[in-house]
Amino acid sequence: MAVWIAVASGSAFGAVLRHAFNGYIHQRNLASTFPLGIFAINVLGSLLIGVVTGAIASERLHLSYEMRTFVIVGVLGGFTTFSSFSFDTLTLLREGHQAQAIGNVVGQVGLSLIAVWAGFRVFAR
Repeated sequence: MAVWIAVASGSAFGAVLRHAFNGYIHQRNLASTFPLGIFAINVLGSLLIGVVTGAIASERLHLSYEMRTFVIVGVLGGFTTFSSFSFDTLTLLREGHQAQAIGNVVGQVGLSLIAVWAGFRVFAR
């Protein structure tokens, strides 16, 4: 039961962080039609998951199973937003912004893979 509570509370916290960060980006007009907020969230979330899992793998960070679940599955899983990414990409395509849609897919997937690899690599030593 404790693990389920860890996932639920962590996910809620991560979703609030995602909403706040995305709002911050959009309030500053840093994004026009391109979904920069969700883009940045997915890359940052991938980096953070890489850092946390790398630190755990290298034994630099010691977390209980429940705390790992809270942070990785809950907070970071709630923070990153693949479903929002998919919807934003579909919206770009439907509105005729094909180049931005392609840039969104290639950029987020490519940079997120690089970010998770880099975070893990740096902290798994």
